[in-house]
Amino acid sequence: MVTGLEVAVLAAVVVLLLGSYRVIHTVRPFIVNAVVGLVALILASVFGFGVEITPIVLLIVAIGGVPGAVLVVLLAYLGIAFTPISLAFVPV
Repeated sequence: MVTGLEVAVLAAVVVLLLGSYRVIHTVRPFIVNAVVGLVALILASVFGFGVEITPIVLLIVAIGGVPGAVLVVLLAYLGIAFTPISLAFVPV
């Protein structure tokens, strides 16, 4: 015999599955952009363009993809933003 609680739990599980599918379907392009952009940043660092990877850089790359990565590398190359931190000793 099926109780009302079992039906409610089954309905809740179905709603959660459909909701998680929609979330994954919505977030997938950002994940792909972030991975491709990070590969572009790694390739840029191999070729000598150093970029500090921060949460802001990841957000720009995730939204912008490869053009976002090119923008970040260009800004880092020009010394405007996203430059790697230098730990050199500066005498006082």
